[in-house]
Amino acid sequence: MWRRKRPLELEAPPPAAEVTASAHNEAPELRIRAFRIGFVGALGVLLAVLLGGIVGQLGTVILYVALALFLALGLDPVVSWLQSRGMHRWVAILVVFIVVIGIFVGLIATIVPIVIEQTTIIVEDWDSIVENVRNSDFVAWLNALSGSGTTIQDAIDSAGEWLADPANLGALGGGILAVGAGIAGGLTGAVIVLILTLYFLASLDSMKRYAARFVPATSRSSYRAVSEEITGSVGRYVIGQVSLGAINGVLSLIYLSIIGAPAPILLAFIAFLFSLVPLVGTLTGAVIISLVSLAASPATGLAAAIYYLIYMQVEAYVLSPRIMNRAVAVPGALVVIAAVAGGTLGGVLGALVAIPVAASLIIIIEKVVFPRQDAM
Repeated sequence: MWRRKRPLELEAPPPAAEVTASAHNEAPELRIRAFRIGFVGALGVLLAVLLGGIVGQLGTVILYVALALFLALGLDPVVSWLQSRGMHRWVAILVVFIVVIGIFVGLIATIVPIVIEQTTIIVEDWDSIVENVRNSDFVAWLNALSGSGTTIQDAIDSAGEWLADPANLGALGGGILAVGAGIAGGLTGAVIVLILTLYFLASLDSMKRYAARFVPATSRSSYRAVSEEITGSVGRYVIGQVSLGAINGVLSLIYLSIIGAPAPILLAFIAFLFSLVPLVGTLTGAVIISLVSLAASPATGLAAAIYYLIYMQVEAYVLSPRIMNRAVAVPGALVVIAAVAGGTLGGVLGALVAIPVAASLIIIIEKVVFPRQDAM
């Protein structure tokens, strides 16, 4: 028997007065929460801006600390090798530091007099140098290419008119003062970096132990193994890069002395410094040295350019694989990407540390990330 269904009872809407009162009671709470969120967000932004400004102001100090730590990691394998020969650590650190400071002082004592001597010669013989350049075969060749016989003379006259302007002389003097201040600041920075390197090298083991305290006790053994492998790869990289630079410097000194290049010791030091920068360092140093040799004579410049073309092939295919493959195992494509990215972000220092940073990331991925993924 069918029963008649009762119609659904719909809940009557609350009166308008109650809705108004409810909205009135909830609105202040919503406004207070929005204000808190906005206020906390504004404080976070201001704190981030403040920290960014502090980091920007301390950029030089951070650079010194990073470079000193990098050098300490590079010198640590030498100290460890001396320790394995029976020396106490403090004695090994003292020996290594005496050698480093001796090389640093010896280079300054050798190069500064050469720079002063060459500058004095240029100032005293400026007229004869200009005359010799004007009558050289290279200038005649340039004039023939330009289609005018007075190209160099016009350039010299323009330079003379520029120097005759007192405003330009003031700007030049300010630039010279800026260069002098930069050199003085560089020497001060070098002293600071050497002192920090000594402190970091002496306390490197305690720094590692202290850093391990931030890791849970169950993971400290694996952390120490990975950190030792990372610091070892950085140290081997520094030693390998310095070895490549030393080879380039010594060979450059011998060859430039044979061909009669001006100031071969100074040019060899330039070759050593630029070789410390991966990828583009050797090429840049070769271009500078070839141009300086070209000022002596076209034949000298051509001989220097041919030598560096050959040397760069030997370094790329013989020396660098034998030395650097033992230091850091980084794929070639990743080396190029890391060096370019590091140079873009951090300049010369960024290019120097980019490759060991890439090697460290590879070690972390192989020793930490992959085992965890395989254990899942």
